[in-house]
Amino acid sequence: MIKKLLHTRYRVTDLEKTIGFYRDVLGLEMTRRSKSPRGSELVFFKVPGSEEEIEICKFDESGPVQVGPDLTHLGFEVEDIEAFAKHAAALGYPLSDGPTRTSNGSVIAFIDAPEGYEIELIQH
Repeated sequence: MIKKLLHTRYRVTDLEKTIGFYRDVLGLEMTRRSKSPRGSELVFFKVPGSEEEIEICKFDESGPVQVGPDLTHLGFEVEDIEAFAKHAAALGYPLSDGPTRTSNGSVIAFIDAPEGYEIELIQH
């Protein structure tokens, strides 16, 4: 039986730009970087204090990366969504939607990562 979620993988074309986004904009910690036996370049990130990782993969032999609209997203809790929005915009990543107050009182917003993957930000 399944014991726990270990990681989620996103394949990208521009690995270095994506590394900069997850590290500098989102503030995630790079846990390791390696090359797989088949030649994929792999970089793993995690939120400090979390066990689950995000695997970023560059493997050109799989063809171009095509991220469909509203297909998938990662959701992250933030302490102050307005402060995060200012930080991200200063680095060239403005919010793509929101902030919006939800019916349960949380505030959500979205930002687009390189390659078109959507990131949801949630302030409880």
